[in-house]
Parts: sequence; structure tokens; C-alpha cells
Amino acid sequence: MSFHLHKFPLLSKSAFLARLIEENADQEECVIKLNDIPGGAKSFELVARFCYGVKIELSPANVVYLRCASEHLKMTEVAEDNLIAQSEMFLNQVVLRNWKDSLTALDTCDDLLPHAEDLQIVKRCIESLASKATTDPNLFGWPIREHGIMQSPGGSVLWNGISTGARPRNFNADWWYADASSLSFPMYKRLISTMESRGIRPEIIAGSLTYYAKKYLPGINRRHSMGAVPLTAALSEVEQKNLLEEIDRLLPVQKGIASTNVLLGLLRTAMILKASPTCISNLEKRIGMQLDQATLEDLLLPNFSYTMETLYNVECVHRILDHFLAMDQANGGESPCLDDVMASPSLTPITSVAKLIDGYLAEIAPDINLKLPKFQALASAVPEYARPLDDGLYRAIDIYLKAHSWLSEAEREQLCRLLDCQKLSLEACTHAAQNERLPLRVVVQVLFFEQLQLRTSIAGCLLVSDNLEGSRPLRSGVATSGEAGGWATAVRENQVLKVGMDNMRMRLAELEKECSSMRQEIEKLGGRSSKGGGGGWASRVVPRRLGLKVRSQMCSAQEGSVSERQRSMSAKLDKLQAKVTKHKKQLAADA
Repeated sequence: MSFHLHKFPLLSKSAFLARLIEENADQEECVIKLNDIPGGAKSFELVARFCYGVKIELSPANVVYLRCASEHLKMTEVAEDNLIAQSEMFLNQVVLRNWKDSLTALDTCDDLLPHAEDLQIVKRCIESLASKATTDPNLFGWPIREHGIMQSPGGSVLWNGISTGARPRNFNADWWYADASSLSFPMYKRLISTMESRGIRPEIIAGSLTYYAKKYLPGINRRHSMGAVPLTAALSEVEQKNLLEEIDRLLPVQKGIASTNVLLGLLRTAMILKASPTCISNLEKRIGMQLDQATLEDLLLPNFSYTMETLYNVECVHRILDHFLAMDQANGGESPCLDDVMASPSLTPITSVAKLIDGYLAEIAPDINLKLPKFQALASAVPEYARPLDDGLYRAIDIYLKAHSWLSEAEREQLCRLLDCQKLSLEACTHAAQNERLPLRVVVQVLFFEQLQLRTSIAGCLLVSDNLEGSRPLRSGVATSGEAGGWATAVRENQVLKVGMDNMRMRLAELEKECSSMRQEIEKLGGRSSKGGGGGWASRVVPRRLGLKVRSQMCSAQEGSVSERQRSMSAKLDKLQAKVTKHKKQLAADA
């Protein structure tokens, strides 16, 4: 851009221009080229107006341009109250005392580097912003509250006794997040580093970094609500990758500083952008530190690699689980007994993680490309004491067996070794006893422990009933009001127990009916099965082994219930014999 100007106004204000004009004094028309003036033509036009005596309105948007240009043109050595003095005074007394003005001035410094850096304008703006971010925002800005909050009867803020119409605002610690996110990342990074040096709390720093990441990394917001974060122009993939790696380096390493779902969103975005292995590993460790706070939806990380066949990234979840278990052991975590875990299952983080992993296994089990070793490795990584019940694990294994029907009998037995039949609930035992996908050995164990649970429940009900009946002696005379209330409570409890016992008897009747139908099938197939030797083997070997377990684990009961236990055990053995005969028949047919 060309400017046609007079020499004298420029000579009287700028020593730099005066020297250039003197060097070209022999020419009729003096032509001066200014290629390196800070701010270019925009800055020089403001300087020329100032030299001609035109009043310039200084503002936070142009003061840095004028300050850098006046320094380059040496506009302080010729006249007093020159442009350097005026711009410096406005910068110190107006801009740096206000949050918004300091932010605007710092934003303009990106176009004036390194001149703004040499004049320490960048440093002064960052120091001003950092001091204000670590101070109560009620102490600066307009209106200034000298003696507390003055309000009119309508609730608006008063300024010198006059209602301003503005409502008093309650400032939180995150009030500056949106303003700081408007800065370029180099300036924002320096601001965050200065705040950390001033001792601001790590959770506030993490919150600001999270806000900045959600604003400029659209991949994080695909699974989470943006909230108050405004949309902005998307960066290129390379810029997003560099930004994510820088945010990972700036995040504090303490547990719980950033929410788990945000960390999982950063990890998902890092995989999409193919971030460095160091960045991905750091995010996995951060998530592992607080895996008990994760949700199943966030843990379902898609597999973005073309070389992997599975739908979800199972290896990544396995590494996160290993980090959690390593941290738990490093913190002195001991293996509690099962009674302690059952007493307070919701109080232990390891129990929450075990439940989360069981749910994750159930979600990935339908994937036909998921290999058995990978599924088994993740399921066995959870310690046994972390699962009070194995119902969730049983559900995941059942789904996997249903989706992978081509597994051999040996592979099914290998997978079912993860189950502890003693830790299955009565409902799970009932389902497993009728599950044809389970191996025969597992069905035998489930039937045995299901009977143990039924007998324990019945014995408990009978014991409580006997204690209640023994604690109600008949008394003569008129009962007091307290005794009448206790008697009514006992009657209600007795009714509840009777209902429970009736339900238990109905369950036993159903089992006996099922066993009788099994016995009829055995009689029909008895001749053919005895020829193959399968029925004889089952009648000799299985009852002997199962009888040893019963004699070693069952306690003696009253003599009146001996025959009932024998009949129930005989029914279970007959059911087992039917399954063995059927299994042998299938093997003979296949042969």
C-alpha cells in the first residue's frame, strides 16, 4: 500500500523516518519502503494519522499495534508525549487492569511476534490474566463493589445509588474457561503454565484443559454433550493430533482430576488421529487409575485399526484393567475374604471394576471374530475375590457359547473353568442346570450346589420358625399393650416365613416332577443304553463320587427328614444318569 505524505509531519515524530528522509534528500520525490514494520499497512496508517495530528482513539485492539510500530519507528526521541509514551501509558493504566482488555491485547500479539515478545507485552498480559484468574472476580471489573453488594429493592445492582438494571452474578472457579479458550494454543499454554506456577488448584487447570479440548477436538463431543462449550471451526487432523498430545502433557497426573468419560473420549480421539504411542499409553494409565468410575458405554472403544478383526478394542481395555490392578496392589490392596466382600460389595472399587468388566464381556461376546484366548484372558484377569457372585460372568460365558456354537467340548470346558459354581445365585443355578450349551461336568457341579443352596435355605427357614415358636410361651392373665404389639409382629413374621416355606415346597415339588419324567425316559432307553455300557458306568461311578461329596459336605439333620433327602438325592442322580445316557448315545451315534 502506498501513502502520499508530507515530510515535515513525519520528521517531527519519528527519528527512524527522519533518517530515511535525510538519506534520500537529493531526490525530488522521496520514496521510502517499509517492509518490516510491525503490523504492516494497518499499523502505519494509524501512525501516519498520529503524525498529522489526527486524534487516535486508543483501544485494546490497536494499542499493541501502535506500541510495536512506534518502537520500530523510534517515535520517542524527537517530541515529548510521543506515541510510545501514550501507548505505553494506555497499556499499563487501562488494558492490564481489565480482564477483557488484557485478553484482547494478548490475542493481537499473535500477529506482532517477535516484536510484542521483545517489548514484554505478551508476558505482561499473561501475568495480568493469571493474577486475575487466581483472584476473586468480584474484586475487579465494573461495577466496583467497595462495601459489599448494593442492590435495589428489585434485586438489580446499584451504582452510586442508581439502579443499573444488571443482576448480581455468582462467579464460579470456571468463569474464565470460555474466555481463555479463545486464545491460540501457544498463548493458552503459556497462560496455563503461569497459573500453575502461581499455585492454582490442579482440578481447575484440568477443567480448563478439558473445556479447550472439547472446543477444538470434535471427536470428543460425539459421545458427550457439549454443554456450554461453543462450536468452533475444526482444525486439520495434524493440528488436532498435536493439540491432543500437548493437552495430555499439560494434564495433571493426580487421580480424579479429570472425569473418566472425558479421558476415555480423549483416548478414543487419540486412536482416531493416530497419536503417538506415548500419548495413548499415558491416557490408558490415567483411565486405569480411576477405572471404577467408568461406565460401560464409554468403555466400548471401537477398533480403528484395519489389521484387527474384532469390533471393539479388547486389548486396550485389558491394558487399562492391568493398570488398575497394578495401582490397587501398589496402594496396599489386599485380597479380602468373600464374607467381607459380600457384606459391603458396593464399597470396594475392585468389586465395581469386576462388575464393569463382566458387563463389558457380555457386550463383546456376540462378536464372532473374538477369539477364545482373548475373551478368556480378559475374564481371568479379574481376581476371584473381586466377584461376590459369578452371575455376570456366567451370563457373558453363555452369550459367548451361543455366538460361538462351533467350539469343541474341550474348549467349552476350558472356558467354563472360569466359573465358580458355589458363587452362582439360585436363579443362575436353575438356568445353568437346564442350559444345553454347558459341558456335562459343569451341569453336574451346578446341580450339586443348587441342591446345597435349597437345603440351606429350607434349614434356615425351619430354624427361624422353631425359634419363633419356642419364644412365644402362653401366659395367663391380660396382656399389656406392648406384649400385644410384639405378638402381632411375631404373627406377621410367622406368616412371611410360611409363605417362603410354601414357595420352597412348590419348588421341590417341581423338581420331583421333573425327575419322575426323567426316570420314565430312562426306562424307555434303558435297554439300548445298557448295551453300550454308558448307563452302568453312570450308575456306578457318578453316584459314588457324588456321594462322597455329599457325605463330606452335608451335615446331619433330623431323622424324620432322612427319607426325604434320600428321595431328592435319588431324583438328582436319576436326572444325572439320564444326561449321561443321552451323552453316551450321541457319542455312539457320531462314532
